[in-house]
Amino acid sequence: MLNDPLANVMENIAQKENQGKKECILHPCSKFILNVLKLLQKNHYLGDQELVLDKRGGVLKINLLGRINKCGVVKPRFSVKVNNFEKFEKRYLPAKDMGILVVSTSKGLMTQEEAKKQNIGGKLLVYCY
Repeated sequence: MLNDPLANVMENIAQKENQGKKECILHPCSKFILNVLKLLQKNHYLGDQELVLDKRGGVLKINLLGRINKCGVVKPRFSVKVNNFEKFEKRYLPAKDMGILVVSTSKGLMTQEEAKKQNIGGKLLVYCY
């Protein structure tokens, strides 16, 4: 039973990376999960993605680059103001300027760096380094 599909996806990716696999197959896959994974791909943590539609929510094939040491979801989903990002960067990331936090804002999904530049707060979703 899937209580948190995003957490299951991130855990599956982390396990495949630790095993040294080159490909990860994820299902089910929603638009929200696709957007989070595209943001990770944009920041060079994941390779190409291929969505194969079936009648049960779709299957996503992801090429792994071997660049993820650890990734996961932030629970509970903390609300963050612009001036409080550093506190959560210290909590979830191993060093300054290493890794990303994915934030859900009123202007869409973005990394904590983009949110700082646009002076927007939001809810923390995912960490990856």
